[in-house]
Amino acid sequence: MTNLDQSASGIGLTDRFLLDPYMDWANGEGIPVHLDFGHDLLALETSPWARYDARGCFAHTHGRGDFMANYVIEVEPGKKTAPVKHLYEAFFYVLEGHGSTTVTLPGGETRTFEWEPKALFAVPLNCTYQIFNGSGQNRARVSCTNDAPLTINLYHNLDFVFANPFEFPERSGAAKHFEGEGEHQTYLRGGNITSTQNIWETNFVHDLTSFKLYDLEARGKGSRNVAFILADGTMHAHTSEIPAGRYKKAHRHAAGTHVHAVDGEGYSLLWHEGDEEWKEFPWKHGFMYTPPFWMFHQHFNTAPKPARYLACSQGSRRYPFIALRRRSAEGGGMVSVQQGGRQVEYEDQDPRIHRKWLQALKKTGVKSDMGDVFDEPALLAMKEADLAGPIRTPKSIGPAV
Repeated sequence: MTNLDQSASGIGLTDRFLLDPYMDWANGEGIPVHLDFGHDLLALETSPWARYDARGCFAHTHGRGDFMANYVIEVEPGKKTAPVKHLYEAFFYVLEGHGSTTVTLPGGETRTFEWEPKALFAVPLNCTYQIFNGSGQNRARVSCTNDAPLTINLYHNLDFVFANPFEFPERSGAAKHFEGEGEHQTYLRGGNITSTQNIWETNFVHDLTSFKLYDLEARGKGSRNVAFILADGTMHAHTSEIPAGRYKKAHRHAAGTHVHAVDGEGYSLLWHEGDEEWKEFPWKHGFMYTPPFWMFHQHFNTAPKPARYLACSQGSRRYPFIALRRRSAEGGGMVSVQQGGRQVEYEDQDPRIHRKWLQALKKTGVKSDMGDVFDEPALLAMKEADLAGPIRTPKSIGPAV
């Protein structure tokens, strides 16, 4: 029988080719699968999820890429999830509620830690865990960013992913890593720009709003940052802060970076080279989105206090995993596009960007702290006709990093 005959007899593309085991699994879990550019995770519809014996939904985004995804777990008042384990890595960001998590380590020893809103934790690979809602009156919602697409599509066997007995004792971490303690580490980035990358290794962060950050001026005026290594994983997380009256520089990178707004309010602009208009995504705590592959994006604080966000992606500082992430770890994300990098410097950005932000600040009553970088009166005085046309993005020169 020829290939054509096989297709005509029903043994064709829909049966044997172009399969997506991850999406087959997601669609078969019986909970809502939401798809959009980004989501308000606190408002998404959930439904009973048998796997967790809780409520849940998938919060998929157009920019999630091939490796990463997100789902929401909702534990009703006074309840707990079923014990769960899986062979994919996962970071848990607490959206609302108070509770605890118990992790069973290789060998049977358990670790329990309590959390509250804006905490971040990771469960060591393939360890059984259970999430408890500590309130008898209010729900608890947790955002789970994970590499399930990578893992499930790679093995395409759900028993191997969810019922695998293999243990990874080297990933458990020290006992103090489940208590919010850890180790501060640094390394020196090289290349076109030299800076120190500050890293905190742990399994649990009590509160991302108060966690100590370090200056990272190369990413924007007054920018501060720290990267996390969680449970010795290949997934990356960092949290950054934008001071009041300021904003970050635009840059671009690989797909799959799930950005959670933690504190403050503002918006992000996203665009591809040659676009006529920006995609604008407003945010505050609970909002999450993922910039699509190689799409410029820029974060703006419009609140009268500093704004923080959490970014989770594939490729940690210890295990970069893919070449683009390695280049980011080496500092490529802070090199100007005019030098072959990924960042748009303030002096090279489209003048409409700063003008738009000044207009947004006028509505919130916040004073700009960027007057030493931009001629703000001149920007506000520009005529609309002078601001027309495609978004002005400097062309990359030299090899991409």
